[in-house]
Amino acid sequence: MGTADDDVHAPASPRYRRMATVFVGYTIAVILWGALVRATLSGDGCGDHWPLCNGEVVPAAPATKTIVELTHRITSGLAWIGALAFWIVAARGFPKDHLVRRGAFLGFFFMTTEALVGAGLVIFRMVAENPDHARGWWAGAHLVNTFLLLTALTLHAWWAHGGGRLRLPTRGLRWAFGAVFVGLLFVGITGAIAALGDTLFPVSSLREGFEQDLDATAHVFLRLRVWHPLSAVVVGAAAAFLAGSVAMNAEGRWRARAWGLAGVVVVQLALGSLNVLLLAPVWLQLVHLLVADLIWVGLLWLALGAPAWATRAETVEGRTPEPAGA
Repeated sequence: MGTADDDVHAPASPRYRRMATVFVGYTIAVILWGALVRATLSGDGCGDHWPLCNGEVVPAAPATKTIVELTHRITSGLAWIGALAFWIVAARGFPKDHLVRRGAFLGFFFMTTEALVGAGLVIFRMVAENPDHARGWWAGAHLVNTFLLLTALTLHAWWAHGGGRLRLPTRGLRWAFGAVFVGLLFVGITGAIAALGDTLFPVSSLREGFEQDLDATAHVFLRLRVWHPLSAVVVGAAAAFLAGSVAMNAEGRWRARAWGLAGVVVVQLALGSLNVLLLAPVWLQLVHLLVADLIWVGLLWLALGAPAWATRAETVEGRTPEPAGA
């Protein structure tokens, strides 16, 4: 007879696990399309109407930016429907205390808040070429909610695979992962503001960009832009060091995953440098954001797998390791 803990952690069906994992990837694709909307100044493609587009369900003879914006709304709507479907299926198919039900609810909740933030951007016209300072706050809030959404969907997929709760076994690991996650949030927020500056105030040369950053009379988005590369280097180095430390204590697939994450962080720092040198082309902004999302998900997955790789850390503190997760 299984225990109550077995009921809470029992894996979902293979089909459900695949769909939960694919849904994380689909959501990242929707996030990237949203960045394309911002980078191409297409946020007002449907005017200030929401959920309708220029007051219509299907606009007649839409302009290019209308197509870009409408495509984002459609794909976002499908993501919301998908999150709702997962919540309904999980509520009907899993016991009351099962972690998959909790993950499905969290995914739906943050998918809904993501939609509301997106609607707010449109309704309050914090889109396209609007340089209002308040737009920076909206961008920061949008970024934080996006990372919370990715966290919820990753937890949902992890629990669907039979993984346990997030339990970092030592105080040192809890502090280390917590600090890096907070640091990544700060890097993401400064990156969102930097991207706004790049979009609203494009330059024709690297020198002109540096002059903008140093001009005391420049727009606040430009004066804050310098914080992104500085924080990215510090937090990136910390994330790579943490992943490398995990690799030194891990074995098998977890060692490979940890080294892989460290490598992706290094690649991300290189992409950031290239983004500055090439004056932030749209395609590179999207790649840069994609890798940022993958680092967040990868670090969370590594933290969730701590019971499987933290044997050495447990031994140092004289504890017995927990059973390995998924």
